[in-house]
Amino acid sequence: MGRLAPRPLLLALLSLALCRGRVVRVPTGTLVRVVGTELVIPCNVSDYDGPSEQNFDWSFSSLGSSFVELASTWEVGFPAQLYQERLQRGEILLRRTANDAVELHIKNVQPSDQGHYKCSTPSTDATVQGNYEDTVQVKVLADSLHVGPSARPPPSLSLREGEPFELRCTAASASPLHTHLALLWELHRGPARRNVLALTHEGRFHPGLGYEQRYHSGDVRLDTVGSDAYRLSVSRALSADQGSYRCIVSEWIAEQGNWQEIQEKAVEVATVVIQPTVLRAAVPKNVSVAEGKELDLTCNITTDRADDVRPEVTWSFSRTPDSTLPGSRVLARLDRDSLVHSSPHIALSHVDARSYHLLVRDVSKGNSGYYFCHVSLWAPGHNRSWHKVAEAVSSPAGVGVTWLEPDYQVYLNASKVPGFADDPTELACRVVDTKSGEANVRFTVSWYYRMNRRSDDVVTSELLAVMDGDWTLKYGDRSKQRAQDGDFIFSKEHTDTFNFRIQRTTEEDRGNYYCVVSAWTKQRNNSWVKSKDVFSKPVNIFWALEDSVLVVKARQPKPFFAAGNTFEMTCKVSSKNIKSPRYSVLITAEKPVGDLSSPNETKYIISLDQDSVVKLENWTDASRVDGVVLEKVQEDEFRYRMYQTQVSDAGLYRCMVTAWSPVRGSLWREAATSLSNPIEIDFQTSGPIFNASVHSDTPSVIRGDLIKLFCIITVEGAALDPDDMAFDVSWFAVHSFGLDKAPVLLSSLDRKGIVTTSRRDWKSDLSLERVSVLEFLLQVHGSEDQDFGNYYCSVTPWVKSPTGSWQKEAEIHSKPVFITVKMDVLNAFKYPLLIGVGLSTVIGLLSCLIGYCSSHWCCKKEVQETRRERRRLMSMEMD
Repeated sequence: MGRLAPRPLLLALLSLALCRGRVVRVPTGTLVRVVGTELVIPCNVSDYDGPSEQNFDWSFSSLGSSFVELASTWEVGFPAQLYQERLQRGEILLRRTANDAVELHIKNVQPSDQGHYKCSTPSTDATVQGNYEDTVQVKVLADSLHVGPSARPPPSLSLREGEPFELRCTAASASPLHTHLALLWELHRGPARRNVLALTHEGRFHPGLGYEQRYHSGDVRLDTVGSDAYRLSVSRALSADQGSYRCIVSEWIAEQGNWQEIQEKAVEVATVVIQPTVLRAAVPKNVSVAEGKELDLTCNITTDRADDVRPEVTWSFSRTPDSTLPGSRVLARLDRDSLVHSSPHIALSHVDARSYHLLVRDVSKGNSGYYFCHVSLWAPGHNRSWHKVAEAVSSPAGVGVTWLEPDYQVYLNASKVPGFADDPTELACRVVDTKSGEANVRFTVSWYYRMNRRSDDVVTSELLAVMDGDWTLKYGDRSKQRAQDGDFIFSKEHTDTFNFRIQRTTEEDRGNYYCVVSAWTKQRNNSWVKSKDVFSKPVNIFWALEDSVLVVKARQPKPFFAAGNTFEMTCKVSSKNIKSPRYSVLITAEKPVGDLSSPNETKYIISLDQDSVVKLENWTDASRVDGVVLEKVQEDEFRYRMYQTQVSDAGLYRCMVTAWSPVRGSLWREAATSLSNPIEIDFQTSGPIFNASVHSDTPSVIRGDLIKLFCIITVEGAALDPDDMAFDVSWFAVHSFGLDKAPVLLSSLDRKGIVTTSRRDWKSDLSLERVSVLEFLLQVHGSEDQDFGNYYCSVTPWVKSPTGSWQKEAEIHSKPVFITVKMDVLNAFKYPLLIGVGLSTVIGLLSCLIGYCSSHWCCKKEVQETRRERRRLMSMEMD
């Protein structure tokens, strides 16, 4: 039973929580207001989630009386007659802040407004749940706060930046309750307002935004003077301190541990005007100084400040009269502690407190420009701090440095002039008439090129190379690549001479060339500044262009000869407008006119280059490797010989000659090419005529059979001894039904009886043999499907001449014969049939054996029958 006792208590608490309804809330505690101020009492309903606005009624009860209707959000006639007039004037109004919240505003609170205020909301619930009203007490106090400036009317203070000032404000309260005062100093500058320094009702100081550092350094302070005066002290006035100052005092009271602001008053205290500090800096307007002398500039300062201010002077230099543009640099600076920051060649000093001198030693051309004097005045602040009170910049002082320009002349002459293309060109640029006292002057050169144009065309110069004061050579776009290749050479052989050399002058290099010599003067920092440029007169590089002429004449010293003799041809070369030519010769051969075997073919036989190196070109006759000779007889004459000429050598022979000019020593450039007149080799003989044909007894074979092809040669005309004839025979095949594919070499037999057989990808073999003097047999053993196609033979006859040498005749070709390879159907199916029958027999016997074994051992049953008497059976049968 002890364990079940708490259950009724838990159920009661749960039901109370579930039955909780709406609650109307107003501020807790007592609200305190001063006569003449505004009273605002908020009222809201918690746990309300309805979509429409909640209605509120306000009632008032003075101390000890009943509640009187004051205002309502939904019933117009709800207020009592006593408050109708104040409601119409707007002194009492309701302002809704949300669907479940409203505020009661009473402006200009009177002593009669002291009492209890009740906020209630009508109930539309079926059952009353929760609190539908709440009450708050309001106390009204008499206005006992007095705030005023120290003087009336508010004074206007005129100060200089850096001077101190003080402002005072009086504030006192005679309230019967225990109240605290809070004070705020506020600065007005036009529409902008800034909080300077505040004293809260809890006795804490809060500096405004931007015054934190000045407050912590003690520059801005807030003190109390006596019992009712508050003083704002500023030890160093700044330009930002200008404006109207207001003193804002608020009265606070503590109710149940919470602070309430019951009223606030403000008063204009004073207007502070910060007079700007007068500061001017003056320097001389224009100064001229000779190079190497000293430059002395004075900056005079004018100011109306006589107190403890310190100047900071900075001298700067610029190429333009505007010191604000980029490029200005500081020369020297004197800080407020009188420390000088400068370079060894620049000094900064001051004669008195208002005059400062800048001294620049050993001036040069680089010191020409504009000089500025920047002056800043600094005033001491609290805790050894400093702040800038004024700043001024002088007008520019224009300084011109005069110097004696180097006096010299420049002459350009061509020490080497090209007569042809690829000849060298050399130009010398000399500096003359220089003064002996130019110790601090050095000379550099720039080279330019100008193309030859007509007088009415615009002529533009192109930079070839330029040399800086530190001897750095830079190439132009026209000469950069050729200078890297070593074709353009720029050099300085003597202190007064600059050279430009073109190793290989081209036609594009023709034109005018001139040089520009620049004088550079040494500065104090050991740098060099260009002081003068002198141009030379141009030099024209030109030669007349004429076409190169190359003529080659061929002749035959022995016009009549027979086959087997030696053929000789000489070529004579003459040239014009070609510099130091050397010749290379190429011997070519063409078929004679009317020979249709290869009408447009030109054959290169042997060549000899410009260095006299002989090379066989397309001479493929291995038996006559030494049969052709090409040699140089003279510089302009060449001789070609061909030993043991053959009938196949008939044709037109020429000399192709190329003239070469030297370039860069061992290199050569092709100048011209010419072809000589033809020399014809024509053998006037009536020799035998050879023909070739192909015959086969087996044009259609079955795969695997032997294919026999005969190449038969016939001879017409003069009868020849078989020993005087020899043949090179080659067999070709085109493996297609037409002749659209390239022929494939099968086998060949030369005139010495050597057989060569090509390698193939299938299994059939080839054999080639000579059956008789004029018959050659090609056999294909074990023919395959790939052996079908067109077969023909190529024959090259060789005939022995009366001199005993062998003459090669023209190659002849037979007409093709088509060979068909068929498949043997019986042989093709023989082995598959035998294999099938054998497999079927084996499978059948195996099946029978398996069936017998299964029935004998696996399916055997014993049947037991009742033995009957035979005699009875017989008797039954008889019956």
